[in-house]
Amino acid sequence: MALEIHLLDYGDIELETSFLVLGHECGRVRRVPVYGFLILGGAYPVVVDTGYRDNAIMESLGMRGLQFHENMIENQLAKHGLKLGDIRYILHTHLHIDHAGKDDLFPMNTTVVLNRRELECSVSGLMHPQYPQPDIKHLIDRLHTQDALRFLDLEISGTEEIMPGVYCEAANAHTEGSMNVIVETAEGIANICGDVIYNFNDQIVNQVRQTQFMEPQVTGNHAGSKRAEKGAIKKLLNHSTFLLPVHDKPAKVEHGRIVGRLEQQVPGPITESLPRRDWFPV
Repeated sequence: MALEIHLLDYGDIELETSFLVLGHECGRVRRVPVYGFLILGGAYPVVVDTGYRDNAIMESLGMRGLQFHENMIENQLAKHGLKLGDIRYILHTHLHIDHAGKDDLFPMNTTVVLNRRELECSVSGLMHPQYPQPDIKHLIDRLHTQDALRFLDLEISGTEEIMPGVYCEAANAHTEGSMNVIVETAEGIANICGDVIYNFNDQIVNQVRQTQFMEPQVTGNHAGSKRAEKGAIKKLLNHSTFLLPVHDKPAKVEHGRIVGRLEQQVPGPITESLPRRDWFPV
């Protein structure tokens, strides 16, 4: 069975638009989804990111959480006939407040996998309070429990295999320790890219305030340089068939351009086709 990725709907958050795209529509509030991902078809089920702990915790960032009963991670997994204890690995693109909030619901024999640099950043105070105390304290408990935590050193080791068809690579964007999760599907490489991309339209398709051809716009929330952010986005576009960010619907990519959108499954039907503009002009 080929590997498939299914979206897990963890609810929405309301935040200022300039958080999503640097300097864009400051003061305007936008509602965005928070997705996790379930990888099926391999040796065992794998979850990528676990969402935010509860609605109240989002207030620490001045955001509004909109998480309801159906968005609880156990209910999202139940739609696929799975329980929390069925998940072998949790992979984290990074550890921000809306990505690692439900790890403590999983048993300790579910191994949490993350880039070592990301945990180092989470306790450094560099992006506090985006790394909330209860989430990080739980990971320290896992650190001292046999096989409950697995560190990757992607900046040194390069890409690492988690199981056949599933790999992790350093994202080199958003946070110092962010990683991308690469999944080999029957229709090409799918890249779960966390928050390297927030919004396809404003950053890539109809990128705001950019005059250069095929130049992406960066997010308003990153720890590194603008050039690193742009380069990381271009790498994703040039080496993926599908891109799956956490706060936007998945996209289909051809020749470095977004050509369509998908809904709940990758691979899956294209629900929105975008114009194939001539990206090799004479």
